[in-house]
Order: sequence, then structure tokens, then C-alpha cells
Amino acid sequence: MSTRGRVLIVDDELSMQEFLEIFLRSEGYAAQTCGDIETALAHLENDDFDVVVTDIQMPGGSGLDLLRAVQSRPAGETETMVIVMTAFASTETAIAAMKEGAYDYITKPFKVDAIRIILEKAMEKKSLSSENRRLRTELRSRVRERNLIGTSRTMQDVVELISQVASTKANVLVSGESGTGKEIVARAIHDASDRREAPFVAVNCGAIPENLLESELFGHVKGAFTGAIQSKPGLFETAKAGTVFLDEVGELTLPLQVKLLRVIQERSFRRVGGTDDVRFDARVVAATNRRLEDEVAGGRFREDLYYRLNVIEVGLPPLRDRREDIPLLVAHFVEKVTGEPGGGSLRVSESAMQKLVEYDYPGNVRELENVIERAVALCREDRIGVDVLPPTVVRARGASARDRIPEAGVQLEDLLADYERGLLLEALDQCDGVKKRAAQRLGISFRSFRYRLEKLGLEDQER
Repeated sequence: MSTRGRVLIVDDELSMQEFLEIFLRSEGYAAQTCGDIETALAHLENDDFDVVVTDIQMPGGSGLDLLRAVQSRPAGETETMVIVMTAFASTETAIAAMKEGAYDYITKPFKVDAIRIILEKAMEKKSLSSENRRLRTELRSRVRERNLIGTSRTMQDVVELISQVASTKANVLVSGESGTGKEIVARAIHDASDRREAPFVAVNCGAIPENLLESELFGHVKGAFTGAIQSKPGLFETAKAGTVFLDEVGELTLPLQVKLLRVIQERSFRRVGGTDDVRFDARVVAATNRRLEDEVAGGRFREDLYYRLNVIEVGLPPLRDRREDIPLLVAHFVEKVTGEPGGGSLRVSESAMQKLVEYDYPGNVRELENVIERAVALCREDRIGVDVLPPTVVRARGASARDRIPEAGVQLEDLLADYERGLLLEALDQCDGVKKRAAQRLGISFRSFRYRLEKLGLEDQER
């Protein structure tokens, strides 16, 4: 039998337990009662409750102690709303409970209508919190599937911002260099929104000739121009109540910018050659690899359209600014290309990984994916080494010293040691772990090679 929710009642007065149990069950809740903190904790350990209604003053412990125990449970567990009761009309105690995370409080004696309303609102918040948590989990899963991967602070901030804006109706501008994953972000926003069952329609504004783009966006009627042998709906119409993704919106000409602005303002448009207004309810997500502020300043992009599109901006960092995410991305792409969990037996050598991390990736994540696809296709064994990486990646020595020295300064010896370590490992990798050959490749003696390995803690390095 389904219920409106599970409620745990904690009060040392038996009469209050019985009263609340009868009342809550008559309201459709499943109620459990107890008279002390220890028993309440045992119930919470064994069962999930949506709401706990607890007295503040009880023998053997305070309701605040129970509240703290509920609040300290691991974040992944089911969220429980706590409502505290006090017979002393103590505002200070109630405020203290609220500060520590209680949903609400009620003062004894109370009317049943009061607790009825508080319970209903607590259940609503519980339901909303559970849905938000589910959507965040689903979003992170979908974001990972779409290659938006990273544990860096910048990428975690992006994922968090996506989860916040997805539930709104606001237009979003996604900015970032080519290959950073702007369409991935747009699709993630769509997937996490209540529009997810409606179409996601994407158009590259820079890939369609100007004379065809207006018809592509807004459709046309039969006979509107030469070759229009029948009426055709545009992408705004096709999207219905879904999402229209305008990729590289900075490529739009000024005349088309005027028309797009009017469409966004009026929430309607006319097909090319048509006279009837067509309403639309789609959300607009735009993307650009340009700095639209500069385009506005240069008179190449309308300021009013910029502010219409940029209600919320999601900025994607270039891959070179989040190098700590590269090993995760490499592992993901190896798995994706091989089609095997964890990439099967295929591994990336340490020297190859160092090269992959050092490279600047002008093409960003898209370029990294291509590099890994090439490496997997060319590798002859169960290891991706430096020999199967593109020459541009192999020749990379990372950022210049000028670029890599922050204002706070650097430890030169550490930087040199890192560079030396990379050369030693690369030489070992190229020579299949044979140290004498690796020493010859570096132009040093075998004894010097061994000394350097020992100095850097690599003496047991095997390849």
C-alpha cells in the first residue's frame, strides 16, 4: 500500500506519540514512534524516513543531538527533513535548530492544521531535493558520455553551472575555443532540462551560405524563391518546445542578426515568403569561439542581440589550461576507441602520457581524441608509446619558460628534474627498456644514465 511518506515521531510523552501516530496515519503517512534518541538512531540506521518529527527536550539526549546525527550522514544517503517541537516556546532553541539544518519547528501545544501544512511543505521540499539530486547524477553521467570529462576545478564549476541553468528558461551563451566541447555543453543542458523529450536542433551558422540560412532557420513557403517547390518548416519550428542550438553565432551577418533579435523578442517568426506569424517555445542556446564583446565593440555584432543571447554564459577553458584532466580524457578515449572497458589490455606508457600532457592542443579536446584514435590504430603491441604519437605532439616541449613562470615564481631545480625525467623515460620507451641503448640515444655513458635514474628515483623503471 502506497503512502504519502514515512515519518518518525520522537517524543518521550506516550500520549503525544499516540496522538501524532493516529493523526499521521489518518493523513496517509506511514508513522513510526519512539521515546528516546537511542531508539530513534536505531530506526534511522535500519530504515529510510522522509521526515523526522522530534521533541527538543528528552531524557538521555536532545532533539538537537538527533538533528546533528541526521545531518552528519553521508551525502549519498536519502535526505531526511527534520521538524523540531518544543513545549517551552523558546525562540532561541528553535533558531538554533534551524541554523543546524532543521526544516522547521512547531511549538506545543499546536493545532493539527499547523503540523499538517508543515509536513506537506517538508514533503514537497524532500521531493524537490530528491529530483534535483537525481538530475545532477544523470547530468554527470550524460556529461561523461559526451566527453565533458575532468576533475579540475574549472570543469567541476562548468558541470555545476549546467545543472543550475538547465531547469531555467533563460537563453545560454556557451563560449570557448574550437574543440572545447561547446555543443556537448548545449546537449547536456538540454538533456538535464524538462525539455529533454522535445527535439534538440543544431545549426552551424558559419557552415550554411547566407542566402540559405534564413530559410534554414525559419523555413519558407512554396514559391518564395526559385527552387522552393514546396513549403518547408525551419529549425525553430522543428524544435517545437525543445532547444535550438546556434553554433558559431558570431558568424551571422548583421541583417540576419536583426531578424534573429526580433524572433527572440517576439517569440514568433514568419517563414520566408510567408505572411502568417508562427509561434515557438524553444529555448535558444548559442555558442561562439569569438569574443562577442570585441565583436560588439567593433560593430560586427549587435549589442542588443548579444544581451538577449548572453543571459547566462558558460565559459569553457582550453585544454592547455586544465592539463590535469588530460590523463582522464586519454583513458576515456582509449576505452571509446577500443570499445573495451578500461581500454582492455592497452596501456599508455609514462613517457607518452607526459608528451600528451605537455602538448598545448590548439584543437583542444577534439584534437586529443583524434590523437588517441591515431595512436590506437598505429600501436603494434598492448602499449601506446611515443612512437605512435603525431610528430607535433612528440616535438612539444610544453609552454615556454616565460609562459610557465607565474608571478609567485618557480623552483628551477624541480622544473629541470621534471624535464630530465621525461627525456630518460622517453629514451627507455623508445629502446624497449634497454638502458644501454637508451644511454646511447641520449649521448651519455651507461654509468651516467644509471646515476640519473637513481637520482630521480627511476632505477627500477621497467619498460
